Amino acid sequence: MKDKLFNLFQMTGELSLESIIFNVLVSAVLGVFIFVSYMITHRGTIYSKKFNASLVVMTVLTGTVMTVIGNNIALSLGMVGALSIVRFRTAIKDSRDTVYIFWTVIAGICCGVGDYIVAAVGSAVTFLVLLTFGLIKSDNRMLVIIRGSRSRQSAVQAYMFSVFKRKAILRVRNTDEDSIEFIYEINANRLRKVEEEHGTLTDALYNIGGIEYVNIVMQNDEVSN
Repeated sequence: MKDKLFNLFQMTGELSLESIIFNVLVSAVLGVFIFVSYMITHRGTIYSKKFNASLVVMTVLTGTVMTVIGNNIALSLGMVGALSIVRFRTAIKDSRDTVYIFWTVIAGICCGVGDYIVAAVGSAVTFLVLLTFGLIKSDNRMLVIIRGSRSRQSAVQAYMFSVFKRKAILRVRNTDEDSIEFIYEINANRLRKVEEEHGTLTDALYNIGGIEYVNIVMQNDEVSN
């Protein structure tokens, strides 16, 4: 039993120099493919060239690590233990960036173990899915922030309901002794149509009287610092 366990942990998958170079080169090629894919499908307001370039490096490094590990169980366990102490503090600004990180890791693993066809087919399908869903425009939402005299509370609510009906969702209502603040969430297209029919929203709200300020902010799913 001991001999079997010893032999199991001593298993090594010896690769030729050509195989090692081929693994790393294919990882680099797929990394460049992921780089181009990220550049084409990115729909955010901030495009990071450094992050995109790091995707290529991550693919190559993952492929290199998997080539080193091979089928050596002892080495793989040691590698897992060494990498488990690494902690990343960089904030992910877009949830799709996480998808690309996993993509690079998986592509590198496939190349490192020699499954080039799996890596190529999986990368192609992933690119098509990201490209397809990237063309779908997100439903932008607007936040309308209104602050004014508390005595104008009923007038503001009545006006917002008269032009938006139930399409304007009241998210926040802050009050103190003299003033009140509303935060409405409105679909951008709906807001555009209302302004075409009834005029500028800010002008209409100021005409109510007692309004301190009106801010209109676009809300999306991106996280920024």
